[in-house]
Amino acid sequence: MTDHLPRFTAAAVQASPVYLDAAATVDKAVALIHEAAGNGARLVVLPEVFVPGYPYWNWTMNPVQGSPWFEKLYRSSIDVPGPHVDTLRAAARQAGVVVVIGVNERGAHSLGVLYNTLLTIGPDGELLGVHRKLVPTWAEKLTWTGGDGSSLQVHRTDIGPLGVLACGENTNTLARFTLLAQGELVHAAAYIALPVGPEDYDMAEAIAVRTAAHSFEGKVFSVVACSTISPEIVDQVAGDDPEVRKLLARPRSALSGIFGPDGRPVTEPLIDDEGIVYAEIDLARCIQPKQMHDIVGHYNRFDIFRLEVDNRPRTPLTFTTAPAAVPVPTAPKDPTAPKEEQ
Repeated sequence: MTDHLPRFTAAAVQASPVYLDAAATVDKAVALIHEAAGNGARLVVLPEVFVPGYPYWNWTMNPVQGSPWFEKLYRSSIDVPGPHVDTLRAAARQAGVVVVIGVNERGAHSLGVLYNTLLTIGPDGELLGVHRKLVPTWAEKLTWTGGDGSSLQVHRTDIGPLGVLACGENTNTLARFTLLAQGELVHAAAYIALPVGPEDYDMAEAIAVRTAAHSFEGKVFSVVACSTISPEIVDQVAGDDPEVRKLLARPRSALSGIFGPDGRPVTEPLIDDEGIVYAEIDLARCIQPKQMHDIVGHYNRFDIFRLEVDNRPRTPLTFTTAPAAVPVPTAPKDPTAPKEEQ
């Protein structure tokens, strides 16, 4: 834990991607990063899978109808590392800010693998973290492969100990505790606008409840950034289907904002509209609340409870021994040549 508890401005970005266009969406992200930095932000959080967008067809089509859309998304997703990541790293370095942004990441070993990934980039442009969403939520299982425990890390940054989770992961108590127990004081939560849930599901309220819960339980600041659904997204996904168009237009499907260690918003959250929410974060405000409830310290019973996290990277193939070196072929010796030439 650092002796210096920073005070800084955080920015939560609520915006739509340029749907299924990675290059154009990265350009939009770069502009938003510079805009937020120009307004004094030192931390800029952008939405879940912002590059190049969310697979809404999983909720509006059957799997057979949606399969060609999976290929569209795969082709427009990005490689990590890769040129699009380099562009984002350069923007963070030029702006001098910490950036958290969601991307669709192509698996290096299979054309069928896409990850819902959060990138954490330092103010010097260093790629600090690549967190792959552990469990795709509900219909998302038609698109994304789950990540592993190796990326459940808290990053020591100039703005304080920073952890990240994507959307429904912020409901996963053990994943959240894993970050808190590593000293997390700043939590970045990335979401997508979700108007396609059950009729009685209020996504804006759900985001606020989850964010308040993590902030209050952990006595931390949470910066939550959610995407929006642009008319272009509606046109592409819904086409001429009036029911799908109506569904994608449901209000209260997005909320972005910044919450304090008491669980309350630091400033008024933004609902549905595009924009950037700014607020000052003073990490010293985390001290006194922890005297009451410190669930990673005195307000727990580690003689009774124990959480074990398997943080080994998971790969599809493991060799039990190193592959043998392939011998370099040489020309056969001429048995008729003199010995000194053999």
